[in-house]
Amino acid sequence: MISDDERGLLLWVAPGSRVAHEVDQDGLTLRDMPFGDWIRQSYQLAQLSWNGPGVLKLVRPDAAHSVWWFRDEAGRFSGWYVNLEEPAIRWEDGDLAGVDIVDQDLDVWVEPNLNWRWKDEGEFTERLGFPDHYWVPDAAAVRAEGERVIRDIEAARFPFDGTWCDFVPDPSWITPTELPPGWDRPPVLPRPPLRVRGAAAYT
Repeated sequence: MISDDERGLLLWVAPGSRVAHEVDQDGLTLRDMPFGDWIRQSYQLAQLSWNGPGVLKLVRPDAAHSVWWFRDEAGRFSGWYVNLEEPAIRWEDGDLAGVDIVDQDLDVWVEPNLNWRWKDEGEFTERLGFPDHYWVPDAAAVRAEGERVIRDIEAARFPFDGTWCDFVPDPSWITPTELPPGWDRPPVLPRPPLRVRGAAAYT
């Protein structure tokens, strides 16, 4: 955790960090197969490694999206990723705290010059074809949230105003190789599935 204030919870995910994802019995994720195949699988949470350059993530208070700052292999800012999702549920239990998030699949990619485009529209449309299994009850609301963020993008309003684009992680920070005990506790979200989970030990 970098900061936690009125702007939201700001997190740094270093290359190689351990993250939690749902996988099937063969270790495959939802992205590895058509949704029609995924819903016929049994799956569980597993620890995987974050591949690629590090990413800065802002979990905004009560917002149905988060904003990620991506960078290239040289560590230079390469664009924003708006992840449309259910408003995050934060939880604490003694020395352990975390964030539970349900991803809504449709996203927005934003270039450094603020040109933007929808991302993963194909996946979103495919999964809407399985209303008895897909966890997004209102596709129009998801797209409307994206359109609200797009207005901020086009106006260069925070967080698309250059804030944190020059962020450099402290070289003394240690990349976690395991999630802390309790990372796989039952989710606090009111309905499945748990698509993304974060957990961290307080220090």
